[in-house]
Amino acid sequence: MASNAFDWPRIRKGAIVMAAVVAALWLIEGVDTLSNHALDQLGVRPWNLIGLDGILFAPLLHVSWAHVAANSVPLFVLGTVLWASGLRQWIVATVTGWITSGVLAWLLTPIHYVVIGASGVIFGWITYLVVRGFLSRRWPHIVLGLVVMFVYGSVLLGVFPMSTGVSWQSHLGGAIGGLLAAWLLFRRERRRRAKHSVI
Repeated sequence: MASNAFDWPRIRKGAIVMAAVVAALWLIEGVDTLSNHALDQLGVRPWNLIGLDGILFAPLLHVSWAHVAANSVPLFVLGTVLWASGLRQWIVATVTGWITSGVLAWLLTPIHYVVIGASGVIFGWITYLVVRGFLSRRWPHIVLGLVVMFVYGSVLLGVFPMSTGVSWQSHLGGAIGGLLAAWLLFRRERRRRAKHSVI
């Protein structure tokens, strides 16, 4: 797992990237609204083989302006923090959470629903940042993980079926993806260290 220290250039670049990502989501929602929400049908359609391609599109789509607004702040904050940790970590945590949230939504959501929204990716980022600290045992990672847990820990309750119309399935999938990403990157870093260690 990369040991990159946080510095302002990386944080600034991460903020620019995530601002562009969030702006793109708002633009997509604008197009979706103008099309009478036709784009929403590109989301995950459970137990439909055609609906599997929704795994690729679902995090880019939102059911309303309120939905994309609710996801914008955590996307920007967590995405910026993760980018500042290193591009590899950002990519692995994002892709893993993206895929696992979609897969579990496809497997566990009742038929005739369409699942959309970036919250699965957000859950992946949260669990990744928290678990990374426990695996790496580096104090910057531990402190950051504790801060993330303090700020967003209650959000993780969303992995349980508590609210109607909220995809706990994609939340759970994203959280599992974050755990998987942390483990994969930790294992890679441990192997790298072992390879370069002096006996």
